[in-house]
Amino acid sequence: MIPSPTDLSYFVEVANLLNLSRAAECLSISQPSLTLAMQRLEKSVGTPLFTRHKHGVSLTRAGKQLLNHVRILKEHWDTIRAEALSSINAIQGTFRLGCHTSVALCTFPHFLGDLLEQYPKLDIQLKHDTSRKITEQVISSGIDVGIVVNPVKHPDLIIKKLSAVKISLWESPNKTRKIQDLNSDQTVLIGDPDLIQTQTILEKMKKLGMNYSRFVATTSLELTADLVKKGCGVGILAGHIALSRQLAPVPKSPSHEDEICLLYRRENRHIKGLEMIVEAIEKALLAI
Repeated sequence: MIPSPTDLSYFVEVANLLNLSRAAECLSISQPSLTLAMQRLEKSVGTPLFTRHKHGVSLTRAGKQLLNHVRILKEHWDTIRAEALSSINAIQGTFRLGCHTSVALCTFPHFLGDLLEQYPKLDIQLKHDTSRKITEQVISSGIDVGIVVNPVKHPDLIIKKLSAVKISLWESPNKTRKIQDLNSDQTVLIGDPDLIQTQTILEKMKKLGMNYSRFVATTSLELTADLVKKGCGVGILAGHIALSRQLAPVPKSPSHEDEICLLYRRENRHIKGLEMIVEAIEKALLAI
């Protein structure tokens, strides 16, 4: 029995993530449905493709061989299909662009206006989430183009570095309170403690002997900037957000640098509309 294209595509997703629950979530199907699909595929091939573990799965030797063949087959088909479509595709249609709201502030304004003006038949939809989730949705084709921070490499994605963003400590240029002064014993820090960038800066502060008394946690970088501007403390912020609020960098403070990258699925690289979107983004952001 020849396996279905759907089961093969599901197999690739499971093989990439090595976790049935995560794969089912990315594919927008239930885990039982995905498990049945993998069982059908194993029956069709005639041998186990996965070794089940408590926290996920790993590929058997047969699974690894099948994955290599499926990727080659899928890439050939995607190229053939995309090239056939590109010959008749005009620069039109609906395209979904995704990124975190803080990344959107330093990217979308630089290219979106010119893009919409130049191509009136393009319909652009914006979606915002964490960089990890945006990447997952590009992988699962829920989003066409992602602009994300520090993406993890994936065999199905084309990833291009656009720029770097520096995260550091920022303060109000008109500070008058002790809670705004890192040299006092009452300093209040404001930021998102769950971000790796924040954790890195806090660790560097500790090594440098830079102390603070309290931490105000918020997931909104924009709110952090506004709170700092109003004298609520010292913020852990990206430079473009801090500067938009006329904040000042804390002298000799630790920092962390991130890469902002553009990513999209390999098989979509020949679609005319997506080509123009990618070109507009690269042209605008690489010039900053």
